Parts: sequence; C-alpha cells; structure tokens
Amino acid sequence: MTHRPATETPQQPGHSGPLRGLRVLDIATIIAAPMAASLLADFGAEVTKLELPGAGDGLRGFPPFKDGKPLWWKVTNRGKRHGTLDLRKPEGAEVFKRMLADTDVLIENFRPGTLDRWGLDIDTLWAANPRLVVLRVSAFGQDGPYASQPGFARIFEAMGGLTQITGDADRPPMHTGYPLADSIGGVFGAFAVCAALIRVLRDQPEQGEEIDLSLTEAVLRMIESLAIEYDQLGAIRERSGNRNQYSAPSDVYMTADKRYVSLAGSTAVTFRNNARAIDRPELAEDPRFATNSLRVQNAGDLDRIFGAFIAAHTLDEVIERFRNANGTLAPVHSIDQIFTDPQMQAREAITTVADDDFGTVQMQNVVPRMRNAPGQIRWAGGALGKDNDFIYRNTLGLSEDEIDTLREKNCL
Repeated sequence: MTHRPATETPQQPGHSGPLRGLRVLDIATIIAAPMAASLLADFGAEVTKLELPGAGDGLRGFPPFKDGKPLWWKVTNRGKRHGTLDLRKPEGAEVFKRMLADTDVLIENFRPGTLDRWGLDIDTLWAANPRLVVLRVSAFGQDGPYASQPGFARIFEAMGGLTQITGDADRPPMHTGYPLADSIGGVFGAFAVCAALIRVLRDQPEQGEEIDLSLTEAVLRMIESLAIEYDQLGAIRERSGNRNQYSAPSDVYMTADKRYVSLAGSTAVTFRNNARAIDRPELAEDPRFATNSLRVQNAGDLDRIFGAFIAAHTLDEVIERFRNANGTLAPVHSIDQIFTDPQMQAREAITTVADDDFGTVQMQNVVPRMRNAPGQIRWAGGALGKDNDFIYRNTLGLSEDEIDTLREKNCL
C-alpha cells in the first residue's frame, strides 16, 4: 500500500481516520460490497465508485424516494466520489488499468468469471498493480457447483441457515424486514480488506491479495453455534418465535398501553434483578429457576409470570421498574423512537450529513468510535458520474481531449 496525501476538491471537506491515504475503487452494485466500501470511506479511505454509464448501480432504483431521488443510495454510497466507466469496452478497460496502478483496493461483486471475460482477470489486475488487494463478493464464492448462480440477501439468509431459525414454531420460516445478509457481508468485506492490508503493509509481499467472500458463508459464520450443535449432538435448531432457546425469561411482551418490550438475561444476577423488578424476589430461590438451564426448561412458567406483570403496567412504568432494579429489559423501538432516544441523542448515533439534493440528510453515524483517529462521513451518496471530471482530470491526469474521446465512445 502506498501512502500518499488525499486529494480533495475545494468544495469537499477534508477527512481523517485510520485509513486516510488508502485508495479504493468500488465497481460493485446494490448493497453488500458497496457497503464494505462505504465502511472504509467512513474511516478515511478515498473511495471512488465507478458505475456503468447510463444505467448505473441498480440500488439507484430501490425505494424509498423523495422528489424522485433514491434515499437508500445516499447511505450505502456515502463518502465516495462518483464516476462512470464502461469496463466492457477496450478503451474503458485500458483506463481502468491505469487507475489500478495508483489504487490499493478493488471491490467487485460481479458473477465469478465476469471480469475475466472482459480481459480483467486477476493476473491482469496484478500486472497493473502487483500489490493490489481485490475483494470479490458473490452469492456462493468463486468456485463450487453454485458459483455461477445469482443471489440476493434472501437467498443468502435462506441457504445460510438464518431464515430456518427465524419465526414462530408453528409458522413458516421468516426473513427479517431488512436485507440483513447484505449488511453482514458488508462488515465481513471491510474486515477482510483491512486484514489483507495488514499483511501487505507488514510483509511487503510481491503479490497483493484476492479475497473470496461468499455472502451465504458469511451468514452461516454469524450463527456460530448451529454447526457444532449438529456435529456433536445431532441437533437441528428450529424456530422458537421470540423466546430465547438458551436463556429464560427471554421474550417480547406487550405492556398495558400496547407497547412492546424485550426481556433478556441468562446469569443468576440478572435473573435476580429481573425478579425484583416485578416484585417477585422469591423467584430467585425457586428450585425450578435455580440455574439458567432450569429456567430454560421452565420458560413457559416464567413467561406467564413476567408477561402478566408487564401486561398490567404501562411502558414507562415497566421501564422505570427494570432500570431501578438494574434489570435487563428494553423497549422495542421504531426508527422515530430511536431518533428521540436520550442515549442515541447523547451519542449522536444519528448525524447530519451534507447532501447535493436536499442540503443535508440524517443517517447513522460512524461505528465504532475511535479516540485518536476517528472516522467521519464526508457527504451522502451522489448523482451518477458527478465526479467524472475530477476523477479523470485531477486524479488520473487525462487531458480534455482524452476525456472527450472516452465520452464520444460512450465509455464515460
């Protein structure tokens, strides 16, 4: 990895963070791989997103919209410069290889073999930059019988084991209300890039790294205990609704004012505190509930006891009781409640970001926080090709004639 000063346009703020000076090319689409790039941007990487001219990334067509502008896009592609380039054309591929010479990380999520067919196989990429780190994100990985199959979050969640354990026992398996597998993949992707870069920096190898990230395998990795349960016990985890299968009481309960709370806790101390919160301290001495495993066996009894108390009190009363007892219960928040939650406000978990279309927009802040080199969101995701002139003139050094020629050939 080459450390170099970041190049900022006059109208764009400077940035800090531990990845300052890192240059990333994001040629990926939709959510998982672009999210990995945006996480790197949050921590200071200089990310350039290249899309096919005219069409652009499919995420631009995802709702919700305001005034015809895609809002989701602005978060997943925040902090990036936006360019267009048609890698399928020889002229575009040549420009792309010139860009790679001064790039540390390439992120792509085409079906395996696609870049090879465009003349951009891994050997060609490394010929352009021998120490390049390439993150390849796909549904099932770069090899195996499913390698060429398409995929979306629900595919990864279904085949990775998450959907099977989500929902009520007597109902069909359920997906979450958000493509969680894509976000999981984004975090794995950013982590993998940073791990690869440590090796490149530390060992100074002759060859960079090719990262093969299967989003289905990423989901499987997140649900840690399922594989070893099956291997050692022959157990197949099934759905249990909101009831936790490894601690009790753990469920979602409705309050007297029709609000929901979630209760958790597996240790003796938390159970004792939760019992005090509902004025039933004697439960901690009940032999049915003496250990966590016994509490799980008798979860139905605990649900009835805790559920009855919560149903008889308002949300504010329940929250106050459990907080005073140092219990482990939380309100089930919708996004409007997250915006007004005192803890979220104190931590500035939602922050204001500059945006070309609406002046400013609000979105989640950088996670996690760092004391000495904190991350920063520079701007929200922008319009297709908005930074083409800067990318090709200022960064790559192309002449006006060269840029005009690329435009005439519909490469930009």
